[in-house]
Amino acid sequence: MTTSKVTPVGAVRPGLLEKLVAAVRPEFRAEILAFGPDDPVLGGKPCRVTGCGRTGRIRGLCFGHDSRWRREGKPDLGHFIATTDPRMKGHQPLASCRIPGCLRGRKERGLCTRHHYAWQRSGQSDLNQWVAALPPVVEPDPPATCRIAYCDLWVHADLPFCLTHGIRWKEQGRPDIDDYARGYENDSTPGHERIDLRELDAHLRLETQYALQCRHDDAAIRIAPSAVQVVVNFLAATEVSSLLDHDEHAWLQAWKQRFPKRARFSNGDSGRALLIYARRKVEESHLGRGWDVEYRRDVWRLRNLGVEEGPATVRFDQISQTWLKELAKRWIRWRLSSGLGTGSATKAALALTSFSRFLTSPAVGVDRLAQVDRPLLERYLADLHTELAGKKIHGERISQLHLFLQAIRRHGWDESLPANATLHSEDFPKKGQLLPRALAEHVMTQLEDPHNLNQWNDPDRRLITLILIRCGLRLGDTLRLAVDCVVHDADNAPYLRYVNHKMKREALVPIDEELEAQIIKQRRKVSDCWPNRIPVLFPRSRANPDGSKRASHSGYQHALAEWLRRCDIRDAHGNPVHVTPHQYRHSLGTRLINLDVPQEVVRRILDHDSHAMTAHYARLADTTIRRHWEKARKVNATGQTVTLAPDGPMAEAAWAKQRIGRATQALPNGYCSLPLVKTCPHANACLTCPMFVTTAEFLPQHRHHHQEVLQIISAAEARGHTRQAEMNRQVADNLEKIITTLEVDDPGQQEAAADAS
Repeated sequence: MTTSKVTPVGAVRPGLLEKLVAAVRPEFRAEILAFGPDDPVLGGKPCRVTGCGRTGRIRGLCFGHDSRWRREGKPDLGHFIATTDPRMKGHQPLASCRIPGCLRGRKERGLCTRHHYAWQRSGQSDLNQWVAALPPVVEPDPPATCRIAYCDLWVHADLPFCLTHGIRWKEQGRPDIDDYARGYENDSTPGHERIDLRELDAHLRLETQYALQCRHDDAAIRIAPSAVQVVVNFLAATEVSSLLDHDEHAWLQAWKQRFPKRARFSNGDSGRALLIYARRKVEESHLGRGWDVEYRRDVWRLRNLGVEEGPATVRFDQISQTWLKELAKRWIRWRLSSGLGTGSATKAALALTSFSRFLTSPAVGVDRLAQVDRPLLERYLADLHTELAGKKIHGERISQLHLFLQAIRRHGWDESLPANATLHSEDFPKKGQLLPRALAEHVMTQLEDPHNLNQWNDPDRRLITLILIRCGLRLGDTLRLAVDCVVHDADNAPYLRYVNHKMKREALVPIDEELEAQIIKQRRKVSDCWPNRIPVLFPRSRANPDGSKRASHSGYQHALAEWLRRCDIRDAHGNPVHVTPHQYRHSLGTRLINLDVPQEVVRRILDHDSHAMTAHYARLADTTIRRHWEKARKVNATGQTVTLAPDGPMAEAAWAKQRIGRATQALPNGYCSLPLVKTCPHANACLTCPMFVTTAEFLPQHRHHHQEVLQIISAAEARGHTRQAEMNRQVADNLEKIITTLEVDDPGQQEAAADAS
């Protein structure tokens, strides 16, 4: 056993040792850590060979069985898995002496020590003949068997084990017999599934054990013990006493020097990621987490501030002016605390980094805030125009600097800021008129083709695509949908309830029954996977033990690109189509406008804040004011009054549904309230359809229709056509109820009644 290095651990970091000793549990305090397949992080799927009990790392096989499969010439894998012995070399029963009845271990030539010496003394050269001539061994008082549980060989001489196990016992320094036997029996974990920490300094070993325990408790990202061992060996070679001896940048540089080939794959190096994770966990244990730790750093780690989504860091390390860096930190911390998104925070930091580079240029040479006046800002605007004219980032840089200077002046953070250090609306680049990004109907037809939709490898992503196409949600809002996202109004019509994260509010959009059924199916599947949780509707497939983490943007976008290639989606010129998820939203808006749906309704469906956003799809169309619809009495085919939902989000969504029906399915004597996406099962029978709605403006048509129906009934009865008369009698009754109800609120009818009186 290798002797571990010893360092006065109390002198490494004051107070850290006590925290680590109290935190690390006994199962992680061993110098050699072994993990089985059931471990959520360092384990994996068990070997496919029944009874093996090891982790299947290659083709579902453990390393041992994979090596055996290759040594046997790579036979049919299924047959090999079904027939091979689950036990590996060193854990199988040992062969006994060739002499019948002798259960001693073999020494040489298949013979035990006693029979091997006997054969040598016999002087015979043919071993097989000599073995065949010997009678079976009969021991009236047979020796004890080996202490290893699965070994039935006799003990060797005065050893407590058979010959082979005894030799191994002596080679290991004759440890305690019971401990050796018990460990040999139970320890089926091979060396590559263990983590040997003996070469580490005592304090560094404790830090590594703490980091592995944290990684184990997180149960998020798997890593093989062999990859952990690489990190352990790297730390042992550096001869440091603590992970805190170097900052993250220094550790990364040391790792790149040690593994230059791995440095080219920064996103796939699990060892590098574990090294940085371990340092952050130890630092968090020593110093805590939150603003007290992060604020003074030049790179804020947003995960340490409780931010679980979006960019992981906000960088200030490229801002060279101390005064500008301190003001930038104060400004961005204030904006984050007021609800600013992390993406906007990183844009703000980049804008101030750009301003810092300008201030340090030899032609400018500004070293204090008092020199930042209007002439300096005009010079900066000129440089920005030269560098970024025509790009979206041009206006963003100016906007962020404007907000920064405005905050300094408003909050009184530094009184030395000149009064004329301001930016005006004329300083911002003029925005050009952007064309809509809607997809051509030729492309949308291919995307909505059921055959192509069924080529999604993941049913979750297929449903995400349907929601994007039919509801016009942003991708981020779709991925954040809760499992209970479907709600119903008073007419039991389904709506999709979601959070518009851009506007920071809840919104509703009407959906059809087919989409509702698929969402319910997805909800049941998720609930079956995490019955005791309330996860999101589209949970991440990996590194998500409790189902709380949503699917990622990049994962869907990569899958979308692969799906488009698989389906061979092409434009009108035969070229492959590139589609972004947000184009589905533009396509829905453009479709609705082309169907003459009023722009106000489109705005409500897409949950825009202003008509300017909706006008990106089409110019403002003429609309019927909503209050006229609300004031008018609406009755259905049976004469019952139809009312919209009370004020609130549901009322807004119901109004949008009514307006779609009014604009696209108007009838000569009323409106159909069936959603646009559904097919009418009552063709040419609207007066008996439960989705029929009408108002007093159609009274003349109803009276004329009533007279015609009565004439049809009379003629049918005269000819003896009973069935025809019965069918039209229901229509006549409904018309009579409709007319009676609508005449109550009809001003013309009331004036006629007054004149008659």
